[in-house]
Formats: sequence, C-alpha cells, structure tokens
Amino acid sequence: MKKKYFLYSLLFVLFALSSNAQNGYKISIALKNCPDTLAYLTYYQFDKNLIKDTCTSIKNGKIIFEGKSKLPKGIYTLVSQQKSIYFDFFVDESTQNLELETEFGENLVKKLTSNSKTQNNFFDYIRFIGQQGTELQDFKTKLNPKTKKDSLLILNKQKELEKILLEVEEKFINVNKPSYIADVVNLKTDRILKDVPRLPNGKKDSIAEFNYYKKHFWDNVDFKDDATVRNPFFNIKIKKYFDQVVYVHPDSVTVEIDKMLDKTIPGSLINKILIGYFTYNYETSKIMGYDKIFIHMAEKYFKTGKANGIYNDETIISKIIKRAEKLKPIALGSKAPELYLINAKDIDQVNKMGFDKANTSEELTSLYYKNQETITKLFYKLSDVNAKYTLLAFWDVDCGHCQKEIPKLVEEYHKLLKKGIDIKVLSVYTLFETDKYLKYIAEHNLDWINTYDGIHFNNVVEKYDVYSTPVFYLLDKNKIIKAKRFGVDQLEKLIEVFDKEK
Repeated sequence: MKKKYFLYSLLFVLFALSSNAQNGYKISIALKNCPDTLAYLTYYQFDKNLIKDTCTSIKNGKIIFEGKSKLPKGIYTLVSQQKSIYFDFFVDESTQNLELETEFGENLVKKLTSNSKTQNNFFDYIRFIGQQGTELQDFKTKLNPKTKKDSLLILNKQKELEKILLEVEEKFINVNKPSYIADVVNLKTDRILKDVPRLPNGKKDSIAEFNYYKKHFWDNVDFKDDATVRNPFFNIKIKKYFDQVVYVHPDSVTVEIDKMLDKTIPGSLINKILIGYFTYNYETSKIMGYDKIFIHMAEKYFKTGKANGIYNDETIISKIIKRAEKLKPIALGSKAPELYLINAKDIDQVNKMGFDKANTSEELTSLYYKNQETITKLFYKLSDVNAKYTLLAFWDVDCGHCQKEIPKLVEEYHKLLKKGIDIKVLSVYTLFETDKYLKYIAEHNLDWINTYDGIHFNNVVEKYDVYSTPVFYLLDKNKIIKAKRFGVDQLEKLIEVFDKEK
C-alpha cells in the first residue's frame, strides 16, 4: 500500500507540474551585450502600452518573464530599463513558452529570431517594413521635395512601396492564417479595389472605389475577441474609420458606433474600451454638433446600464449622464432655451431695487418677489427677438479673447446688415459689473440688443454651457439652434449655407 501511495503521489506531482506548465507562460530572451539590469514586458491595449511583468535580475543578457497563468493573446514589447522600446513580438496559444534571441545595438531587429516559425515570419515582416522606410528615406534625400517635379516623384515612390507592402501583407495573412498575428496584420491592411471601373469620360469611378473601401474596411476583424484591442493597429484603424471614412455628421457617426458596438459582447474588454473611447472622444470633440454623439452615448449606454463596469469610479457614470442632460437642450437642432434678461438701458432701475448688492440666493429670491410686477415688465426675452437669424453672444468685458472678437463681431454685423441679411444680435454680458459693461457699450458703439442676467434669473452660464467666453449661438427665425461655438469669421459662411437649405 505504501508503494502504491508513493506512486499515486508522484503521479499527482508530475500532473500538477505538467498542468502548471501548460497554464503558465515563460518568455526567455537572450539579449547579447545587454546593458540593463532590469527590463519590462509590456503589452498594447488600444491606445496604451501597459506593464505586464518585470525582470529584475538580468544575468549575461538573459531576460526571463514567467508566470503561472497564460498571457492573453496580444502584441507584447521588450522595454529597456530606461523605458525605451527594444522590439515587439506576439503571444498567442502557441507561443506561451517563447525563446527569443538577438543582440543589443544596431542589429537588434536584424538578428532577432525565435523558436516559433510564425514568430520569425512576423519578424521578417517587421524587417521588411523597416527596409521600406529606409528605402523611401534614402530616395527623399536625393531629391528636393520643395519642387513640384521631385515632390511628385516622392509621391509616386511612396505609392509604389505601398502597393508592394499591400502584396506582402496579403501574402503574410494567407501564409500564417489561422493565427493571431495574421489577424493583427489584417487589421493594419487596407482593402483597396484593384480593378476600378471607368466612367464614360475615362476617369476612375472614385465613388465605386470608396464604397468598396468602406464596405471591406472591417473584413475579418473579430469584434468578439478581446485580443483585437491588444495591438497598436486597432486604435489607429478606429480613428481612421471615423475621421476619414464615415460621413461627417453626428447622425451618421452614431449609426456607425451602434453597428460596431452591436458586434461586441456586452461587458467584454473591447466593448468597454470602445464605449469609453467614443464617449470621451465626442464629448471633447471640436467639431460643431458632435456633442450630440456624446449625448447619444450617455442615453443609450450609460443611462441603460450598458456601460457599467467601464470606470472604477462609478461616480463618473453619473457625471457623464448629468453632462449629457445639460447639453441636450442646447444641441444643434434643438429650440434654444428661453432667456429672461434685463436690457442694459434698465440697469439703473434694477440696481435701485438692490439686486447689485444681494449676496445670497435668499436675498435674490426676496427681492424678486418684492419687485415681481416691475421685473416682469422689464424682462427682455429671447423669444422677443424677431429676425430670420438671431446671433446669441455670451461674453465678458474683461475677457481678453472677447476684447478681440466683439469688435470683429460689430464689424461683421454691420457688413451683414448692408448685404440685406435679416439678423439681430442678442448680446448677453455674463457678469454683473454693470459700470464696466455700460462703459464698454458706449465706447465701442454696440448698437445691438445689449442685455445681462440682472436679477440672476437664468443662470446663463449653466443653461448655455458658457464655461469660457465668448460663446456664440446662431438661431433661425424659430429660435432653433443652427450653429454654436464658432468664430466670428465663420458667421457669414454659415448663413450662406443655411440660406441654401430647403
């Protein structure tokens, strides 16, 4: 019995060791002439490069990273002690026990080899890209890119190299599929229509070419595999698609976002990363009207709980929802929220009521009800403006940018009036130093509708999201927001565009 017990114990230990080896990873790197005493193993995740492991005892250039659990599929990087990148390699199911060898210096990538055939194919691909870059750079140094002739030669050379690269990438994908690294190179590869049809005039059918490009942009990309985000190409491809391929309109963008997220598994890494990326990207976008996309993200994904788990701090979700609720009433296409303002000519009358001296909300409320009948008669409302176009201008006398833009707006306003354009400016001073305001109006001859929130009734800063000044909104005759947050120099062009609308 004792012998049997010993035999069973030995088998159990051997099985445990075998199981551990299968479940763990070991990356062994022989880096000849390595100058470091420690190195990092990092991996790509969308637009970030994160540390996975650290080797703190490099001996004779031998660097070992190992762990008890398998590494997730992805592109990994050997990073030096000084945080500079040595080289990239991939890890998948077949390369959890990986041996790499090269030497420090200018031959680092040139001599890079491994115990994996597919890994070596990937290194050959990397070396080919490097050779192409060197060839193009050498070609450029022999020419003068400032001349039209040479710049055309450089462009043709670049197209020639891109065509060769495309052929190499297609061959790489076919030779190495099905494998993770083939999927990665597929992400980097553009689908181009090779036999572009000709129009009756002999020119290439650019529309057919573009439609093919868009239709096949995401061919063979697996949105259900989290490994799709663990490389440096997915982020670039997402950005390229939404910046260059999708029609520049918030409604078109939201349709494409929803279609893409529908391809992912709810709660997966790729799902969370994309929701977070789209939400942040369109909240901070400088493109007019793109805050509508942010509002859509908040309503469809954050309000419904589909974005739960994206952020460690759950209060961020409530902040996103509140931000969207604040922006929704002032999105393009919405009717501008009503304003109850005080005309500059009535400032003295309001100050006599004591509003300029009130310091608390209680004092303001008391003054309002005490003088409600008079105040109601003084109110100048946004809806009182009768014009084809209303320019709503929020600004501050002491704002440096306002001091440049407001005089430009006066000039532009008079120019538009001379052209017969039916436009009125409702100027809203965002602060309450009325002496300064009246002085500026007089000195700069602001002959439009000058107002301010004299009794603190509107909180215009919050209502119209005036976090900096000046802020301009262009409204149509029905007070629908047609444009916002634009420069004075864009005003005439915007009106020309809207005049052409049916």
